[in-house]
Amino acid sequence: MVVSVVLALLGFGITPSTAATTATISVSTAIGRQDGSTATVEGYVVGQPTATSTVVRSNFPNDYALALADSAAQTSTSAMLYVQIPSAFRASYGLQSNPGRLGQKITVTGTLAAYFSHPGLKNATAFGGGSGDPGPDPGDYYAGAEGKSGPALKAALHTIISSQTKLTYDQVWNALKDTDQDPANSNNVIDIYSGRSQSKSSNGGDPDDWNREHVWAKSHGDFGTATGPGTDIHHLRPEDVSVNGARGNLDFDNGGSAVAQCSDCTADSDSFAPRPAARGDVARMIFYMAVRYDGGDGFADLEPNNSVNNGSAPAIGKLSVLKAWAAADPPDAFEKRRNEVIYTTYQHNRNPFIDHPEWITSIWP
Repeated sequence: MVVSVVLALLGFGITPSTAATTATISVSTAIGRQDGSTATVEGYVVGQPTATSTVVRSNFPNDYALALADSAAQTSTSAMLYVQIPSAFRASYGLQSNPGRLGQKITVTGTLAAYFSHPGLKNATAFGGGSGDPGPDPGDYYAGAEGKSGPALKAALHTIISSQTKLTYDQVWNALKDTDQDPANSNNVIDIYSGRSQSKSSNGGDPDDWNREHVWAKSHGDFGTATGPGTDIHHLRPEDVSVNGARGNLDFDNGGSAVAQCSDCTADSDSFAPRPAARGDVARMIFYMAVRYDGGDGFADLEPNNSVNNGSAPAIGKLSVLKAWAAADPPDAFEKRRNEVIYTTYQHNRNPFIDHPEWITSIWP
């Protein structure tokens, strides 16, 4: 019966309608298929297009558009799809109203057609997703940790993240200029403790320069700048020379007085606290170091504890405070992008506590 109807329709030159495909395509596929067809595209929100070759990642001017890419770390506009946001979706997906969408994976259904004279998607009829997850678990990266907790989880993660490319101390300079690039100014980096934006070219040792801060102080375990913990960019960050000096090798804790050139930082005789927006970042870097360096590769066994004044011991505090900081300041788009860039471009390993913050309390209850 069905066959006869179809044949009858074809006999009159009428082609039966085909149901819209439900297959989801990648951003790269959408860029290559600018033919006016309808598709559902999945990608990461990487900014707002404002011109053919310009995508901004902060100070969003309105809610009218967003850019998608196959990686949350993508910075090349040629690998981005520009999405026009209809008025019905602007309150939920526009970046001026929802800056937290940056770094999220979403799906959009619409017409594959140029927007801003650039590969794009227009006339969107549906938006979905937006978990805030910028693509951890690439492939089966954490497969060996599934179903584990406590010491078993820590051991599994150590095995996973120990497979990495190691940088030299000189290579760290250029890596940080990429990993810590200011989203609002590609010529600058963001200092970790103060949040100040400084020119990439002003790196060095003079008072107004920025240098390579070891968040896990290199004297805590006496690893210096040796290739390995001394050059691991998961805990090396740009910081103003003066603020870096104020931190020195202090442990982390609440309290103290404001730090010169970093009014949101505090310090006393035995501890230091960065600006609130960086405290979770600091905690997750410390937890990464404790899992990555366990004493089995020729370096000290690093571990956080509830002390300050740890000196040259391979320990850093204060564990209870670091856990609280991690909970109060969850991973943001900047930190997630940084993790992605380190994984895809430099060390090829990840900080598991950015991808899975819940693992912190599983290992350190």
